[in-house]
Amino acid sequence: MLNNPLNKIFIISGIVLLIDQASKILVKTNMYLGQEIYIFDWFRIFFIENPGMAFGLAIPGIYGKLLLMIFRLCIVAYGLYYIRNLVKKSDLPNGLLMSFGLILGGAIGNIIDGVFYGLIFGYDKLFYGRVVDMLSFPFFTTDLPNWLSFLEGSDGSFTFFAPIFNIADSAIFIGLFSLLLFYRKRFQ
Repeated sequence: MLNNPLNKIFIISGIVLLIDQASKILVKTNMYLGQEIYIFDWFRIFFIENPGMAFGLAIPGIYGKLLLMIFRLCIVAYGLYYIRNLVKKSDLPNGLLMSFGLILGGAIGNIIDGVFYGLIFGYDKLFYGRVVDMLSFPFFTTDLPNWLSFLEGSDGSFTFFAPIFNIADSAIFIGLFSLLLFYRKRFQ
């Protein structure tokens, strides 16, 4: 079973998907929107919902969300096709398989939110859900010099590493970073 490279990818994807969905459902069912739990000064659980893509960006219009979901589904379908063909052609290192598994599991985790959460949690229809984000690592907050004021928030301060994200986002980032750092020569 573990000798098959596709099984290794699917096992990693399944683990990421399980942890991601469990954490999102725990947050969604036990916290209210905007609630923040301080773990450390530099780590917080902060419940928000993202209606669009990375950093809250969204495609405008009534069909923007639907187009985004269709695009995500097409990218994952193409990724599966690409990985299947790549695995057939050569023997791939475990790190590369793990990277693919992280990306695939993370992508599917966020797609599940967007496709089903609106319907499951009763706030919208199929394909119009919002992605649950909860991990916040505001390492420090400071005032910047005037020439960097465009980076400051509405209160005039700058927080280093302000994004709020989830397990799926982390898995996608780690997978992509690993591909670029260790395996980019395989794709040239």
